[in-house]
Amino acid sequence: MNTAIETNHLGKRYGDVNAVDDLSLRVARGEIYAFLGLNGAGKTTTIRMLLGMVKPTSGEARVLGAPIRFGVKKPWHAVGYLVEIPNAYPELTVRENLDVIRRLRPGTAPEAVTRVIEQLNLGAYADRRAGTLSQGNAQRLGLGQALLHNPELLLLDEPANGLDPAGIVEIRNLLRALAQEQGVTVFMSSHILGEVARLAQRIGIIHQGRLLQEMDVNELERNRQQRVVVNTRDNHAACAVLQNAGFHASNTVNHSIEIRDAAAIECPDEIATRLVNAGHAPTMLQVEQEDLEHYFLRLVGMDGGSAQ
Repeated sequence: MNTAIETNHLGKRYGDVNAVDDLSLRVARGEIYAFLGLNGAGKTTTIRMLLGMVKPTSGEARVLGAPIRFGVKKPWHAVGYLVEIPNAYPELTVRENLDVIRRLRPGTAPEAVTRVIEQLNLGAYADRRAGTLSQGNAQRLGLGQALLHNPELLLLDEPANGLDPAGIVEIRNLLRALAQEQGVTVFMSSHILGEVARLAQRIGIIHQGRLLQEMDVNELERNRQQRVVVNTRDNHAACAVLQNAGFHASNTVNHSIEIRDAAAIECPDEIATRLVNAGHAPTMLQVEQEDLEHYFLRLVGMDGGSAQ
């Protein structure tokens, strides 16, 4: 795999706390990779190590083929980043802030400022002082600073933070276009599985500093649990009918019957037939797939062991 990011047994300790623990991952050039985890899982610390902002306690990282260590400058001309809170000079306008960053990126043409203002729909705010921007527009400005020099790799920490639903869709479409049309690699952290599942090609789930699982979006769909949910006029009696027929049926706290047997999921009409023949015709019967948030919480052991 032609990698944009590679880590080998990367770790960072703060006293007795393992912020990142034995992290080994590969991100291919041109892909969108989502790094998913709860707040405090180690996402930001990982990105800071990839940027050389934080020195690892153990292991190593390479970005665009270059090892990340003090004094190595090679990859940074091709990397754009946004980490945590976007930074800007509050008394300068959006346009002036972007021009300051442009001047710090040798070879970036003045026209780049206008380009990113248009890309991020900041035209109406271009001459407004950065200190007066809403959180969402401040986030757009931070993304604009990351995009000014047409980077090969974007490292984005919670890029949708502060954006309204329409803004989230805009940024999603922009990142997708950059990857598909320009071959830009996007490594983004998030705690929102539903959003990254719409955008990323691969997802890595980190919890308490450790990488729990990596998967592509197709694997994610296969890994989500399914169940048959049934309602009748007498669920307790209907549940007993299904149990006597050999199904693992149970009554849920939501006053429905739940069946997780593969045979029931593949042939729900058999459930309906058995209940009709027993005099308990379903008033509702459907196959449900586990929602993304519940899947994530189940994976990190925070679903409480309850039924969906």
